[in-house]
Amino acid sequence: MKFVILIHSTPEPWGHPTGDFVAEHKALPQEQRDDMNAHFDQVLTQLQENGELVGGEALGDPRSSTLFRWADGDPIASDGPYAETKEQFAGFFLIDVADRGRAEEIAFHFAGPGETIELRPTMWPGGDDQ
Repeated sequence: MKFVILIHSTPEPWGHPTGDFVAEHKALPQEQRDDMNAHFDQVLTQLQENGELVGGEALGDPRSSTLFRWADGDPIASDGPYAETKEQFAGFFLIDVADRGRAEEIAFHFAGPGETIELRPTMWPGGDDQ
């Protein structure tokens, strides 16, 4: 089963890894931040080695995005960000695991101060999830 781990964050300035740029993470002692970063690197290495990490990407600053909407029968482009919200979509990881329980176990390790992690199954045309 494939799942996407979505990272919602408010890095300021915008940067990756997002934890290095959010106030809540920066407020922690350096030793604790180093330990958390080392743990996360270990999780990513383990996921790569056992084949559960399919891929992932960090996203650029939401202020650089362009939105396309449909209005009056035509597409209209406008500048981003997508929504007037504090948190923005910052990046994602695609994992392929045995079941939702394993996906939740992995997503647990992605949570950090000042960020929201969303776990969502993927859908494929004609798949069992339709």
